[in-house]
Amino acid sequence: MYLLGIDIGTSGCKVTAIDASGVVHGEGFAEYESAQPHPGWAEQNPEDWCVAVRACLDQLREKIDLKKVDAIAVDGSTHNAVLLDKHMQPVRPVIMWTDQRSAAEAAELNAEHGELIFKTAYQMAAPTWTLPQMLWLSRHEPEALRKTEHMLFVKDYVRWRLTAVCCTDKIEAQGTLFFDMARQDWSEPLCELAGIRQEILPDLVNPTTVTGTITEQAAREFGLPAGIPVVCGTSDAAIEDYAAGAIEPGSLILKMATAGNVNVMTDKPVPNARTLTYSHVVPGLWFTVVATNCAARSQRWFRDLFGQAEIDEAARTGRKVYDLMDDAAARSSAGAHGLFFHPYLLGERAPYWDPKLRASFVGATMRHTRDDFIRALLEGVVFSLRDCFRTIEEMQLPVNELRLIGGGAKSELWTQIVADVFGREIIRPSGCDASYGSCLLAGVGTGVFSDERDAVKKCLREREPVKPQPDNVARYAKAFPLYTRIHDVLADVYREID
Repeated sequence: MYLLGIDIGTSGCKVTAIDASGVVHGEGFAEYESAQPHPGWAEQNPEDWCVAVRACLDQLREKIDLKKVDAIAVDGSTHNAVLLDKHMQPVRPVIMWTDQRSAAEAAELNAEHGELIFKTAYQMAAPTWTLPQMLWLSRHEPEALRKTEHMLFVKDYVRWRLTAVCCTDKIEAQGTLFFDMARQDWSEPLCELAGIRQEILPDLVNPTTVTGTITEQAAREFGLPAGIPVVCGTSDAAIEDYAAGAIEPGSLILKMATAGNVNVMTDKPVPNARTLTYSHVVPGLWFTVVATNCAARSQRWFRDLFGQAEIDEAARTGRKVYDLMDDAAARSSAGAHGLFFHPYLLGERAPYWDPKLRASFVGATMRHTRDDFIRALLEGVVFSLRDCFRTIEEMQLPVNELRLIGGGAKSELWTQIVADVFGREIIRPSGCDASYGSCLLAGVGTGVFSDERDAVKKCLREREPVKPQPDNVARYAKAFPLYTRIHDVLADVYREID
């Protein structure tokens, strides 16, 4: 018996298969790209997600018998609306959460309707959210909205392709900014602000609801047996926190994936204009999010533009490109000899909420080497997370433990930098990515586990924690104020450049 989790992330799809004790029996991964037809835009083609799912399942088929899969759940990046016509065909490419085109609409919404939005949805408008994205479309591509008869979201579109059932979960709905948190239902006033008809929105269910089964058509398309129950699933951020064992108030997640998150679990909602607020997979829990746009995405950007040496060496030796980049960074030292990197490659969310910020290396001299630049990039991402954490401190939210997740957590060097910058022990859950969390939800929804906590307690495993190194802690404690001062000095310059 296997439980299957499908994660439709921002830059790639991962599929994982586990058994009822949480042991991973197979994985598959496939990347896809975001199109950037204009500066600050980011769009994806929904068909690319399905192509990636098929590729992942083909990889998985070499490791397990897919006929033994008992249940499936799907998660995905949030805020991203898939607009479908009456024939369930996409009306246009999907505007992704990293897209910055609706900055003017977000500012206008906050100025004119900020009190209503925050009171209803517990968030302030920003280009990340679906509401300002749809307002932008209503003004610049009204025909797209006129053709739209159904709105789904990333994971829901893929799940519809599997089951022919349209619905979404309530946590995903919170990522749109047209959801009433108190009523736990769609908000007609916020839909009106977005310029959309409420009737195009999907029905709402819980993340563990069985929404349908694999159809005969999906069986032919994806190579899965027909009849497998498919659980709704939820957003990747919510499912990652859950899978990492953050199931009690005071647990804090540091995420270094495409984006970076600082998420603290709470026993009640704590809305704040500078943060994001979501309900948790575990009923009764909530989490507060402070997020940076580019974490591991910064590393991938550097790899693609400047990493040909590592790419070539990886092809020769069979080693991973990112491991070779870590080797280079390790030849530098803590502080990268005074070189700083700010990872504002796509503007920035928390704590600045400024889409006009730009990335920069600051402090370069003739003595700096390429190794220093790679080290500075790794440190800059962690400094950005530490900058986000200042908001958690200012809100005085209790924090009992730090758990590190995401692709960046696979790097021993990067993990050590996190421990040193934060000056705290870092817990490292094993096998805790979004696809793993979706496996657990598949089991909860179909009765393999008695409830959400039971699944985590039976399946979660952890590696040895990483402790901070005192000398590096002291060095980073001096460097971090310089990091924030550089932002403060250059923020106006970035806006003028924009």
